[in-house]
Amino acid sequence: MKVFNIDHGSAIPLHLQVEDLLRELIKNPEYQEGKLLPNEVALAKQLGISRNTVRQATNKLVFERLLVRKKGVGTTVAKDNITTKLDKWSSFTHEMGEKGVTFRNYEIEVAQVEADEEIRRLFNITRKSKVVKLERLRGLDTGPVVYFISYFHPRVGLTGKEDFTQPLYDMLERTYHTVASVSKEGISAILADKELSKKLEIAVGDPVLFRKRVVCDPGAGLLSITLAFTGQINLPIPLR
Repeated sequence: MKVFNIDHGSAIPLHLQVEDLLRELIKNPEYQEGKLLPNEVALAKQLGISRNTVRQATNKLVFERLLVRKKGVGTTVAKDNITTKLDKWSSFTHEMGEKGVTFRNYEIEVAQVEADEEIRRLFNITRKSKVVKLERLRGLDTGPVVYFISYFHPRVGLTGKEDFTQPLYDMLERTYHTVASVSKEGISAILADKELSKKLEIAVGDPVLFRKRVVCDPGAGLLSITLAFTGQINLPIPLR
């Protein structure tokens, strides 16, 4: 197995260092062609860290749909996917305004919900922990275009009673002194199911651009997880 190293004395959290190692590893042609990634136990032993730390990093890439984990088989690189890392942040509203596109809100729903297993793993929170879930349906005057589902880490401090009609991350910075600094996302194409077809006013089976994004603060602390479903995939829709 290829030798990996991490810096135990670095201020960068160990799970983020492992995540970066995995992102580099999966670029190798052998893994792109389907070779199984090193198992978590072996990688943890080689790096001198806990298996949970390796699992936390792996979970992030699975969530971004860069990796596929099959029980009893192992972990492989996902096919037909794209990943991006953004270190220059602007809100959805601002970015679309710069493109000359005016969007409107069709629906905004906010609730405190119990985090499911995937969200708990990514946020590293306990069972039955509640998070703020924000659903937004946005589009042009001619109809809805993109459906967002966002989950916010409890430490952000949202109550669910905020004014979510305003630019989201401007509000977080102004009201909660929380700055969105870095984001990573996975991009793929899916087909609209019955629920998405109703939301986006498209036919069942129509192509939908699907994106998963995790957003972190300057200290690499996870702030939010967003899923976005875009019906008009020819539009340059940023994920905010």
